[in-house]
Amino acid sequence: MSLGSKSSLMTFEAMKKYFDEVENIDIKGVEVVLSSKKLSVLYNGKTLQKSDCMYAKGSFRYAPLLRSITTAFYNSTYMPIKPNTFTIGHDKLLTHLALQHYNIPMPETYVISSINAAKKILKQVQFPIILKFPQGTQGKGVMFGDSFASASSMLDTIESLKQPFLIQEYVETDGSDIRAIVVGDNVVAAMKRKAVIGEKRANIHAGAKGEAIVLDTFSRKIAVNTAKSIGAEICAVDILESVKGPEVIEANLSPGLQGIIEVTKIDVVDKIAKYLYEKAKHFSEKGKSSETSKIFEDLGVSKAGKSAEQQIVSNLDFRSDRILLPKLITNLSKFDEQDEVVIKASKGKVMVEKL
Repeated sequence: MSLGSKSSLMTFEAMKKYFDEVENIDIKGVEVVLSSKKLSVLYNGKTLQKSDCMYAKGSFRYAPLLRSITTAFYNSTYMPIKPNTFTIGHDKLLTHLALQHYNIPMPETYVISSINAAKKILKQVQFPIILKFPQGTQGKGVMFGDSFASASSMLDTIESLKQPFLIQEYVETDGSDIRAIVVGDNVVAAMKRKAVIGEKRANIHAGAKGEAIVLDTFSRKIAVNTAKSIGAEICAVDILESVKGPEVIEANLSPGLQGIIEVTKIDVVDKIAKYLYEKAKHFSEKGKSSETSKIFEDLGVSKAGKSAEQQIVSNLDFRSDRILLPKLITNLSKFDEQDEVVIKASKGKVMVEKL
């Protein structure tokens, strides 16, 4: 489920190699209906059916909708991004709060209540500084203040926009940063991005050039822990190489993948698709196991002792002139197709024993 970006369509095609059926859902056609008794999700006016896996992504403008949709399916469908992650991951302030809670290194960041309070902070910090709007992607909403005068002027403009903002310590990296793609417990690809001359943002969309790299163990751990701190199994993590070590500046729930695939020559979308399939399969099997246990419990079937004999009252299912035993019997007996058995039968009685 996405806005149909190139990266999303590439992931959609890759998923076809693993799943029996994959549906490409345009988030613009989805609506959520809330009432006191239920939460319904419609797609193009029709009820959206449950699936084994849902990979939802989109820009910060769709964060409330994405959270609502994933909340509706969270207990019955595997999804790599938790519902509340769409709120956290699309807000830089909430992301930094999550990073701080998990002791993940990041630049010093100030949350300010007013412009006047911000200007007092400007008198205390070392320049240059970074000013950020909490929401925005591809480096948009990020400003560079190289002096008190320029930063103060930016604050006057921000005041007219009536937008919340952050002041952040500037980390000198000569216009470069690291982007790591996290999938599960692994960094599947990483690149160093170098900003073009005259540009402070090292985003590929802003013209930056990429170079394939292999992250050291500590940086990989920081990237994976960043993803976990916001509740995402798949995301991009942006890291600055400071004199104090790696520092995280952002996590991106819907990163562009063409650039990093081209630079690293790693099939990132295939790794994402394979991961989704394996996790969805495990989620589905776990659900079936829980369901079977519940059936056993409802039937009063004891779990005591593997060799304990159980009795089940049921009607027989005949296929043509043959008896088909209930699935519960198959589960309890633990018979395998390779097993040899002895079958004893008399009127009103059948006994099957492993040879």
